Amino acid sequence: MKRKVYVETSVISYLTARPSKTILGAAHQQITLAWWETRNQYELFVSELVFRECGAGDPDAARKRLAVLSDIPLLLITEQAVQIAELLVERGIIPPKAAEDALHIAIATVNGVDYLLTWNCRRIANPEIQRGIAEQLEQIGLFAVHLHAGRDSWRRKC
Repeated sequence: MKRKVYVETSVISYLTARPSKTILGAAHQQITLAWWETRNQYELFVSELVFRECGAGDPDAARKRLAVLSDIPLLLITEQAVQIAELLVERGIIPPKAAEDALHIAIATVNGVDYLLTWNCRRIANPEIQRGIAEQLEQIGLFAVHLHAGRDSWRRKC
């Protein structure tokens, strides 16, 4: 059985972006491209939120991002996901200005996804924040999705 992976917007952005001029940006792009070549080992999902974020900004770049999403199943933003995201913000786990990051986490959680793949290491794939997320979700009877930065080892069996 394939593991379920929620692909967050930052991964799609690195996948479709023009080649970066910075070493770190170029490394993120190469890691993303390498992982993308293995994507058939996983059952991928995105959400309405990912579609909305990928459709924003420069029209040409948005078209490229949206084209990548065309064959990936869509997870809906449910009332339960909204409530969980609000809880993560209210409890101070995720800052209010990053409420959409909380919503990505909540959507993946309520849909029983195994992993959330992201390059957002500031507010999603952050060990301190992950601990707080897990504690809050356990209090309401849910298990936290595993949050992975793109640089984590996806080649080993998860």
